[in-house]
Amino acid sequence: WRDRLQAGSGPLGDRAVEQEVLALFMHQTAAAHERICAAAADERRKLAHGLRGAALGIGAQALAEAAAAVEADPGSRAFVRTLSRRIEEVREFIAAISR
Repeated sequence: WRDRLQAGSGPLGDRAVEQEVLALFMHQTAAAHERICAAAADERRKLAHGLRGAALGIGAQALAEAAAAVEADPGSRAFVRTLSRRIEEVREFIAAISR
């Protein structure tokens, strides 16, 4: 995902559109993360599925894989912790390239 974002291969190669998409992704990710941490298993599975799709959309493969793990086993606290770390990594990277 870092190569994809750094190479400017975002939507239409337009920096302004890319920034808007990434800002929306960061907002969606923060909201989903809060809900995933507090949700029961069924809801956690659904939220993780949505987050996985969003992560794949921007090329954040490691985040998508972590979300898929939570989706497969929504009761695993270890998977939720890994997902939390991946979310933070992506958010930090996006913040760094958006300056």
